[in-house]
Amino acid sequence: MRATALTLGAFVLLSLALILGATALQIGLSKKESKWPGLVLPIIAFLLSLGYPLNMASAAGGVNAWTVLELLRAWLVGNIPTLLLLTIYFGCRKKQSRKK
Repeated sequence: MRATALTLGAFVLLSLALILGATALQIGLSKKESKWPGLVLPIIAFLLSLGYPLNMASAAGGVNAWTVLELLRAWLVGNIPTLLLLTIYFGCRKKQSRKK
């Protein structure tokens, strides 16, 4: 029981460090003079979000309305990180344009 709690605690700390690191990286890239470095992480997140429904579609036996709804839901949930990264990007770019 104790080993499970330690493993869970390590997973939570590692996940938090990964999220904070990605956020700091996105802020740093978004503040660069060129607009393209700040778009790298959102593009990667979007491409990864395409993998969720494609993986589900390959495992599904047939296509019906329920399957299409599930694929759409998986794609929308998979794009939450993309939306968060784009929010950071546009927030940093807006501050930068006000300074100019």
